[in-house]
Amino acid sequence: MIVGILKEIKVAEKRVSMTPGGVITMVQNGHKVLVEKNAGVGAGYQDSDYVDAGATIVDTPAEIYKQSDMVMHVKEPQPSEYDMIREDQIVFTYLHLAADEQQTRALIDSKSVAIAYETIEKDNGSLPLLLPMSEVAGRMATQEAAKYLEMPQGGMGVLLGGVTGVEPATVVVIGGGIVGLNAAKMACGLGAKVYILDTNLERLAYLDDVMPANCFPVMSNAAVLKELVLKADVVIGAVLVAGAKAPKLLTREMIKEMKDGSVVVDVAIDQGGCFETSKATTHDEPCYTIDGVIHYCVANMPGAVAKTSTMALTNATLPYAVQIANKGWKKAMQDNKEIKLGANVIKGHVTYQAVAEAFDLDYTPVERFLD
Repeated sequence: MIVGILKEIKVAEKRVSMTPGGVITMVQNGHKVLVEKNAGVGAGYQDSDYVDAGATIVDTPAEIYKQSDMVMHVKEPQPSEYDMIREDQIVFTYLHLAADEQQTRALIDSKSVAIAYETIEKDNGSLPLLLPMSEVAGRMATQEAAKYLEMPQGGMGVLLGGVTGVEPATVVVIGGGIVGLNAAKMACGLGAKVYILDTNLERLAYLDDVMPANCFPVMSNAAVLKELVLKADVVIGAVLVAGAKAPKLLTREMIKEMKDGSVVVDVAIDQGGCFETSKATTHDEPCYTIDGVIHYCVANMPGAVAKTSTMALTNATLPYAVQIANKGWKKAMQDNKEIKLGANVIKGHVTYQAVAEAFDLDYTPVERFLD
């Protein structure tokens, strides 16, 4: 199979979907790898590193799309790429379709095979290709919140961990999954008083067991959330419904009642955001203020730490990419139901129910294409 590694073109996105080490593995499995010129520079990899690994450097994305059986990205295809996607071509990347009707319809029109990193799922419900970026985003959420609490950034001037004789900041983390756990770990490590909310008692028991004494796992409901948000200096939105739009948990009215100069970080923005006041921002312009509250809603947070993120992402995606390349998408899905769950759009049909429901489109079970 010919596998194409595209250069990311989303604003301030420096990650790349495969390291030179990943290329070596692909080549060892008998595949040809095309890498777009300068695709890895932002993550610290030169074209010569890819050539040494056995890849061929290609000048333009159009050539990648024209020649490749499978194309790989980090972020979703951008509008300038829609017309390049070919019928039956495998598109393997983060798609987040439930929050992006334009892209969903473009992939339907292309009649390609769109496999989303974020909906590949293990038997235990974990999302192995979302996990490494969720770890990065969770840790970054606290890091960014701490920065924007500073007065030069427009914040209220509170040090997250406080100092001797001065109370630390109060951080509320909504969601106790991978993002929430990592955000809370960072906030606790810096000395903040942390509340982590979830609706799963088993998960709360786990968090209670593993988190330090300055972390308080709490059963979430509307009344508790409102009470804690009014106390908060920082609120981090870390909720996820796999493949579906995020629920709006923080209302405009709740934002209006928060302290001036407080910070909210919406890590769920890729899936539409979990705050009513959220809108996607970029690393170039990461924040905006509504009712005195600073909003950080960057849709590709891990792109700011491209070296770490690229290595972590390749570690997770490569085994699946190799299976798809070795077997073809049909056989790979027949043999591995984790990959089958990644099927979002196949040959003009939406094959992931939450995406179909998001835009009132017809849903076609993926099994129809696997007979």
